[in-house]
Order: sequence, then C-alpha cells, then structure tokens
Amino acid sequence: MQGIGTIIPLILMFVLFYFLLIRPQQKRQKSVANMQSALKKGDKIVTIGGLHGFIDSIDENKVVIKCGDGSRLTYDRNAIREVTESAAGEGSVNLTK
Repeated sequence: MQGIGTIIPLILMFVLFYFLLIRPQQKRQKSVANMQSALKKGDKIVTIGGLHGFIDSIDENKVVIKCGDGSRLTYDRNAIREVTESAAGEGSVNLTK
C-alpha cells in the first residue's frame, strides 16, 4: 500500500505537466505548420525577425518577400511567424496568442 501512495503524486504531476505544458505546445506547433503549408502568393506576412511584407513567390522551402520599397528578400518558409492578411482578403489570422 505504501508503494501506491508514493506513485500517485508522480502520476498526478505527469498529468498536470501534460495538460499544462506538452499538449498546448503540440497544438501550437500543429497550427503553425498548417499556417506555413497554406501560404500563398499575395499573403501579407510577418517573419520571426519582425519583417512585414507580401509573398512575391513561394516554393517548397523558400519564400520571396516583397518589402515596402519594392525590394525582394528570400527567407526560409519556417521563418514566417504569422499571416496578417490573406491574399483572398479573408481577414486576419493571428497565431501568436
């Protein structure tokens, strides 16, 4: 009986860690992966570094972003933090919350 009494707090601690830390992180990673796979030309985006711009062209791993003065910068697809405005004008999508 004493063995069960010492195992129960460990199990409860693992369950708490799962629901408070592990599960929300997995959901966040899944939503970011879905957002990055749904990128398309014309989307208004923000990169991890804070660069705002529009997607000029996109391929499997790289994105060319058109910035304010017309310059074009090439970034990895994983560097996109959020889509602020969809190319079809579907509204704002914010995944940083």
